Amino acid sequence: MLLRRLAARAFWTVSRWRLVTEPAPGRPTLLIGAPHTSNWDFIFMLAITWKLNIHIRWLGKKSLFTSWRGPIMTRLGGIPVDRDAPGRVVAEVVERIRSGEVFSLVVTPDGTRSGHTHWKSGFYRIARETGMPVTLGYVDRATMTTGLGPTFELTGDVAADMDRIRAFYADKAGVRPEHRVEPRLREELAGG
Repeated sequence: MLLRRLAARAFWTVSRWRLVTEPAPGRPTLLIGAPHTSNWDFIFMLAITWKLNIHIRWLGKKSLFTSWRGPIMTRLGGIPVDRDAPGRVVAEVVERIRSGEVFSLVVTPDGTRSGHTHWKSGFYRIARETGMPVTLGYVDRATMTTGLGPTFELTGDVAADMDRIRAFYADKAGVRPEHRVEPRLREELAGG
């Protein structure tokens, strides 16, 4: 942990980005990383969580865990996701939490860095099924800031919860603003 905190301190000392954050949540949380528009988001996530001493796990596409990268990604807290069976990862994460494993889970619900029209709803299901609150992490190129926003409990009213999330991210651009995806679930799109 000491090495991680030292690495985070060095990163924030030399980075032209500023860490502007609310305090770390007091208990394990589902930490949303958005807008997810660049590979730099991974570096920011590590620098934020290491600086704030948050023990995390994160979801990443299965291909990140092949060959020599696998042990590194796993050591950094990664959980591989098979995109052909996304429901399985929700069940696996819920089981890990219910079995007593303690961690905050980082999720990028807008998926990979481009080409999506909506957020994936797995984060919502995981938070509701585990009782974890949601923390809104962000990257904003317009202000060159990144950090954590508010932490709150989801109510089960998807539209109201997503309105709250949209309001927070409304002025957040991401590293590559052209790849930003509006925080909206497919369930909302189908409903009108």
